[in-house]
Amino acid sequence: MISALQHPNLVKLYGCCTEGNQLLLVYEYMENNCLARALFGPVEQHRLRLDCVTRRKICLGIARGLAYLHEESAIRIVHRDIKASNILLDKYLNAKISDFGLAKLNEDDHTHISTKVAGTIGYMAPEYAMRGYLTDKADVYSFGVVALEIVSGKSNTNYRPKEDFVYLLDWACVLQERGTLLELVDSDLGSNYSTEEALLMLHVALLCTTAAPTLRLKMSEVVSLLEGHASLQPLLSDLSLAEKSLSSSAVRFKFWQNLSEGQSLRAQALCNDTNAVMDHQPRI
Repeated sequence: MISALQHPNLVKLYGCCTEGNQLLLVYEYMENNCLARALFGPVEQHRLRLDCVTRRKICLGIARGLAYLHEESAIRIVHRDIKASNILLDKYLNAKISDFGLAKLNEDDHTHISTKVAGTIGYMAPEYAMRGYLTDKADVYSFGVVALEIVSGKSNTNYRPKEDFVYLLDWACVLQERGTLLELVDSDLGSNYSTEEALLMLHVALLCTTAAPTLRLKMSEVVSLLEGHASLQPLLSDLSLAEKSLSSSAVRFKFWQNLSEGQSLRAQALCNDTNAVMDHQPRI
């Protein structure tokens, strides 16, 4: 299934190797490791100084890859685990989606997961984590979280601006209500960035993380917005609906606090993921 998925923004699978208890997948080598390490890796020298144009390029690459999986490929796929450590970067900083270990065929008549919900806490859409309702809009939500991380340079799960806020997304919703969304922009950029580009990415991120799946953008719409082929202005009124939904910090805090301990969630530490992704040379 993975080898049938061919797109510039998906990591290419060259083949597999089995020998004894060694089970290996051989992917193309990605010189710049993963997005998580580039943005907020544990070792400062591993982090990359990404300007605003490059961050938009990375956002667009992820969006194109997801649009292909959801709407264009012969096999429609829901990835289920979109996060910064699963986005790899080649030597030109092109983003490529990796780790299809949790991917699921997108079947319109089978939208509910009745056994185990799998994903990473902080990136999972509320309807999927709480009720097992899985559609491609779950990936859209995860993309929105990653887009916030790209603009802010901060991890959604590790950054707590104030004690009352659980995730970066909570803080983004508060700043949106206050009209000070640009406070989220990575301080490393200083004043050397386009406010128009930054606001475009931030507004797209918030439109992708609304609590109601039907209000979220399709990934093809995200691509059009980031490419400049569609206007964001008509969609901005939808953000007021987002502010009244589960995206409010208080309700989302209660949601994660009450999440059933019996659910099987792959809540791996982001930096551990980062170290394990590409620190070794590929084996042939």
